[in-house]
Amino acid sequence: MKFTDGFWQLRPGVTALYAQEAYDIEPTDATADGPGIRITAPTGVITGRGATLNRPVLTVTLSSPLEGVIRVRVSHHEGGRRQGGFETPGAAAGGVGDVEIGADGGVLRTGTLAARIAPGAPWSLAFEVDGRRVTGSGNKAQGYVRLAADAAVDHGIVGNARAETGVPDERVFVHEQLDLGVGETIYGLGERFGPLVKNGQSVDIWNADGGTSSEQAYKNVPFYVSSAGYGLLVNDPGHVSFEVGSEAVERVQFAVPGEVLEYFVFAGPTAADVLHRYTALTGRAPVVPAWSYGPWLSTSFTTDYDEATVTSFIEGMAERELPLSVFHFDCFWMREFNWCDFEWDPRVFPDPEGMLARLHERGLRVSAWINPYIGQRSPLFEEASSRGFLVRRADGSVWQWDLWQAGMGLVDFTNPDATAWYQGHLRRLLAQGVDCFKTDFGERIPTEVVWHDGADPGRMHNLYTQLYNRAVHDVLVQERGAGEAVLFARSATAGGQTMPVHWGGDNTSTFVSMAESLRGGLSLAMSGFAHWSHDIGGFEGTPDPAVFKRWTAFGLLSSHSRFHGSDSYRVPWAFDEEAVEVTRRFSHLKMRLMPYLYQLGLDAAETGIPLMRPLVLEFPDDPAVAYLDRQYMLGPSLLVAPVFSAEGDVEFYLPAGAWTSLLTGETVEGGRWLRERHGFDSLPLYVRPGAVLPWGARVDRPDYDYTDGLQLRVFPGGEGAASVVVTTPDGAARTYEVDRADVTR
Repeated sequence: MKFTDGFWQLRPGVTALYAQEAYDIEPTDATADGPGIRITAPTGVITGRGATLNRPVLTVTLSSPLEGVIRVRVSHHEGGRRQGGFETPGAAAGGVGDVEIGADGGVLRTGTLAARIAPGAPWSLAFEVDGRRVTGSGNKAQGYVRLAADAAVDHGIVGNARAETGVPDERVFVHEQLDLGVGETIYGLGERFGPLVKNGQSVDIWNADGGTSSEQAYKNVPFYVSSAGYGLLVNDPGHVSFEVGSEAVERVQFAVPGEVLEYFVFAGPTAADVLHRYTALTGRAPVVPAWSYGPWLSTSFTTDYDEATVTSFIEGMAERELPLSVFHFDCFWMREFNWCDFEWDPRVFPDPEGMLARLHERGLRVSAWINPYIGQRSPLFEEASSRGFLVRRADGSVWQWDLWQAGMGLVDFTNPDATAWYQGHLRRLLAQGVDCFKTDFGERIPTEVVWHDGADPGRMHNLYTQLYNRAVHDVLVQERGAGEAVLFARSATAGGQTMPVHWGGDNTSTFVSMAESLRGGLSLAMSGFAHWSHDIGGFEGTPDPAVFKRWTAFGLLSSHSRFHGSDSYRVPWAFDEEAVEVTRRFSHLKMRLMPYLYQLGLDAAETGIPLMRPLVLEFPDDPAVAYLDRQYMLGPSLLVAPVFSAEGDVEFYLPAGAWTSLLTGETVEGGRWLRERHGFDSLPLYVRPGAVLPWGARVDRPDYDYTDGLQLRVFPGGEGAASVVVTTPDGAARTYEVDRADVTR
């Protein structure tokens, strides 16, 4: 949200007060936050006793909830309404950190991170990592802003207009600005489909169902990573607006409505260090089952299907030697207008239990689509309404609208009884034989409503997805076990990484949309999410065979792989015979890579480092990779450059060293850009110099004993011994010591 009119002036109707000096710097009293510093920051320089009168102040407190993390709280009126931030399960009881206050000001140290406040004027709050200043808050950085009642705020409109969301009700905001250095780049802020580097962008943290080709996002996370060596989370689930060098081009600005702003700074120096600390505080992805890494095949959205159709797809995959792990039933497994009633449409599926048993006999898992809405025609609507399980308006009436499902209401997950009721229907489906759920929607959440627990509607708009996905994930953990629980979720916010897997939402069947989908996934990876998927071939429309084949190669070299569309089937033979061959080649390749991929998932649960990574995360010292968002690392050892053209021309960058094509065995020197042309059965897939790649023996399924027939493929460019850990799906881990002089490829 922009408040200024150039360097000197404010926009019409805007008034602003800024922290001008650190007047008092004091240690905080012993609190649950641990040792800290409290700063009184007047909005004018205090020249005498009279200057303290009629003078608003900002109160700034510093504390550390976890080593290497500093909490900053900026408040105008401490009594201002604020209902808390995100869950921080990793926060240390009683806080951590050491405080020093002297003539030179105050310092809070926690691990390698320090916050240093200078006394007097001008205002100066610096953040240091390993003794090096990485950013700071200076003149006109911390501000309290008011908008006049008639001020034009079209620049602040966010969200989806038909979601009854838009300009925050509040007319006051608190903002902070942190320095943006020369060459510094900013990443993250959720799954965003524009450029990976966020510099120059205005970003509103406000979940919306806007597809992948707009500035809106399904997964908004008010967290970013800076190449300068730090990360930042605005600890507010409500509307947060970022101006990343887009208003004050020398700064990153973030603003929230109300009287209080709270943010966390995370120490680097690398992006991996930042993600490790961020996920330590907000939670890490659990281990997902090995079977979930295999191909998922969907009925698609509006297509006609029944058990015979489903069976024909499954048999067609088997006949063509195409591995299949999960079959997904999309919306119309339930009767139209009834979403959700959690009942199989009896006109199409007269024997759901028998059908699910027959699918299990084929070695498949089953996924079922759900959402958090109850259509008026659903037999459950009256029950949910009468029992207070649906979100209500201020006058006590049930909130309803006709977008998506006629007269639908929204389940109120702030009501424990409503949550238990919803979960009861999921348990019934699990008892029938469903294995996992696609948790669709959760973004179009109204703000002109009253929640059961009295939650602030603006805060609940983004946070709703957390409660929704948590309700479903908890059921899977309880009924299937922690290692078997997996979602296919669309919406998320900070902390959503603890309930994987997430997919990229509604893209289109074009090369352009394929590229924007990849950008979204890489942006989400830099927001703390370890797992990610996307609709292979695109969702809207039907891809031509070239798009489908190129996207298949990319999709099967993603963390999770799903064939899904809107109004047409996505079985490979529906396109051409070569599409079948491409699917076979890359699905077999992924099955061979399972010892590597599954271990990456285990590592992510320990470190918070995602499976799919922008090159800047893996090669932070290579200045050539800062802006790369058309290629990625799959774990530390594999570089993937998807092909975004029918002709097969692709330009990509290899960091320094001898890289080996996994598909051809050819070794080329990196530290340069390459141009290649690839057939549909190929793409640039290079193994990092000196990597040792565990290579599985099976191509028919992802969940097998990886040590049975295992090969350890040693690639050129390394020296000395390497340790390789391989863990089987049943949890048995084995460490192999390898001499990298024994190059096997």
